Amino acid sequence: MNGWSRRNFVKTTAAAGLALPAAPALAAHQPAVADTGSRTSAAPGSDDDPLGIRGQFPVTEEFAYLNTASTGPLPRPVHEALVAYADEKHTYRDPGSRGRATARARQRFASLFGADEEEIALLFSTSDGENMVAKAIDWKPGDNVVIDELHFVTAFVVYRELERREGVELRIIPSREGRAHPEDYDAYTDDRTRLISVAWVSNRNGFRHDLPTLAEIVHARGGYLFADGIQAFGTFPTNLHDEGVDFACGNGYKWLFADFGCAPLYVRREHLEWMQPDRFGHGHVAETLPEHQYRLKTDAQKYEYANPAYGPIAAMDAALGFLGEVGMERIAEHTHALAGQLREGAADLGMKLFTPPSNPSPIVSFYHGLDSQELSDALNAEGVFFTYQEGGKLLRAAVAMFNNRDDVDRLLGVIAARV
Repeated sequence: MNGWSRRNFVKTTAAAGLALPAAPALAAHQPAVADTGSRTSAAPGSDDDPLGIRGQFPVTEEFAYLNTASTGPLPRPVHEALVAYADEKHTYRDPGSRGRATARARQRFASLFGADEEEIALLFSTSDGENMVAKAIDWKPGDNVVIDELHFVTAFVVYRELERREGVELRIIPSREGRAHPEDYDAYTDDRTRLISVAWVSNRNGFRHDLPTLAEIVHARGGYLFADGIQAFGTFPTNLHDEGVDFACGNGYKWLFADFGCAPLYVRREHLEWMQPDRFGHGHVAETLPEHQYRLKTDAQKYEYANPAYGPIAAMDAALGFLGEVGMERIAEHTHALAGQLREGAADLGMKLFTPPSNPSPIVSFYHGLDSQELSDALNAEGVFFTYQEGGKLLRAAVAMFNNRDDVDRLLGVIAARV
């Protein structure tokens, strides 16, 4: 490993406060009810409720929900915000609340993740963000984009189309031992590399990229770095300015515990002038001039071309406020340690791990080597929510802030009874 990659990886891992204790077993699935009780517990909770917030997630009353990497359950404050939005739309007593929630969601996201409000657009999906970035770059035949095989499927679709339409070469880095290594990115990039695009945290196995290292590599060649942050935002404290990333986008329905339809896009300030929107609409208007002329917005809101999805934005606003109360440092410390316990427990049962060791994320994937249908039925019977990948061979479990050791033991106990 080169000096820069070793230095930045150690720095990233240390900043995450990763701890890896020993383990047993797990579980997961669904409810939701509104309540006006206390939101969070300021002091650490019991072993059963380490962050003092399980009561805000009714899903925990019945299930071991280890599937936030697929869809995060709604906490009570977000459920209440969606009900309040629907009530307002039902009565129309305070339509201005929609605009206030939009402004507050933008401010809260920027504050929580180390950006300026002017650098944040509220899109409808993560794929919107990646498409906008890809279309804004002035590609020439012979240019290339570099990704790795741990990326999400959208990236492969977007850049295969670029390959077909623009003569751009797509370079795909194989993973090694569950990682996409910085030295491989260094070897795959050259002076025709316009973009490196990564899943900041992989949906396949939770591998977490060291963005400052990748930014250093691609910026040295004059290219840009895009991060799909849907499995990253809400799982650890970060500062987008310090990460060195040029663009990042992630939807609200996973680790932000909001809803589908609100996806904050970060565009580093220095790119706002040249990165033009790929579609246009009334949402771009900053000022109406005579003769049907318009002055358009110049900050990141210029990518918001139409009416926003006010319901999902209300959910995002409440969810970001809730995350801020709980604290990103506490969330990362708890979930990364619990994921480490899950990983060790699975290894002790002889499972083949796809998630690399000492990986600072809450996702754990492993090849179970059992009959997938029988295992699925057994886990469902125990109320364990999880995701199968690779035709049922790979089991992915995701440890969220509301999970505890009993959830982990529930999953592992079902597997232990079958090995």
